[in-house]
Amino acid sequence: MSVVAAYVYKNGARVREISLDKDDALAVKPGEFVWIGLYEPSEAELDRLRARFKLHPLAIEDALNAHQRPKVEIYGRELFVVARTAQLVDAQIAYGETAIFVGEGHLITVRHGSARAHTELRDQLEASPTLLAKGSDYVLHAVLDFVVDGYLPIIQALEDEVLDIERRTLEAFLSHGEVKRLFHLRRDLIRFKRVLSPMAEVCGRLEHLETPCLDDDVRPYFRDVLDHTQKVEGMVDALREVITSVFEAASLLEQQRQSAITRKLAAWAAILAVPTAVAGIYGMNFEHMPELHWVWGYPAVMVGIVGVVGWLYWRFKKNEWL
Repeated sequence: MSVVAAYVYKNGARVREISLDKDDALAVKPGEFVWIGLYEPSEAELDRLRARFKLHPLAIEDALNAHQRPKVEIYGRELFVVARTAQLVDAQIAYGETAIFVGEGHLITVRHGSARAHTELRDQLEASPTLLAKGSDYVLHAVLDFVVDGYLPIIQALEDEVLDIERRTLEAFLSHGEVKRLFHLRRDLIRFKRVLSPMAEVCGRLEHLETPCLDDDVRPYFRDVLDHTQKVEGMVDALREVITSVFEAASLLEQQRQSAITRKLAAWAAILAVPTAVAGIYGMNFEHMPELHWVWGYPAVMVGIVGVVGWLYWRFKKNEWL
């Protein structure tokens, strides 16, 4: 069975555990609601829940197949919400999905590909019976808040990595592996932004949605989830700007390095051009050339070459070309 947990709650306290194998066990009394948590369930298990809680077939199909974008759909008195989960796997963002069915007296969560179970969340809610007593709509808020809170450690970890690369950029030139990593990070952040924007729309819609599934006193809680989502969105945008600035800084530093190398090469070429030109002149095979028979001709030429070369070296050194 893919059932992680299935309990009935009343007045904020756990009443009893239920089994999906017994239809009569799924019945809840007035004032109670059941919270069923599933992890990658089979079609037969979802079909059993569909028949018992009268879930819409299209919602069941979405929950079974996964790969849905975050959304909110209303089927009569039933509310169907899809949220995208995220986690870091081998330094890359891996995505999962949580489908949530909310109706009168029940809340069903279906997780796909997410390693973060709701066990900790259940313990936290059960430790606050006053809030849990608000019913299944408050649990919906808690699940969405749990999903969004999982985004923050991802961005913080990526931010630390990018800032470390930025620091190394100012100390030395980026390696091929670091440049490649930055490209991968920028691609992951662009994809992550495509998840965050629909999640913000989901939270904003739940805040103002008129449906029997949501009480008026619970709707403001979705505003808090929306604020958390927008905070993560802002961090993603800021991190993308940092990556862009790292690329620009690396490019400027590389241009500066190439310019310095070019200046050095030009300076040495100018210095070497002097003895080359003199040697070229006196290497010509003309019979009548000045200073060929002068005793001090060779020393004078060497002194002249050394003098001019030394003066050029001093000028280039002064202008920081060497």
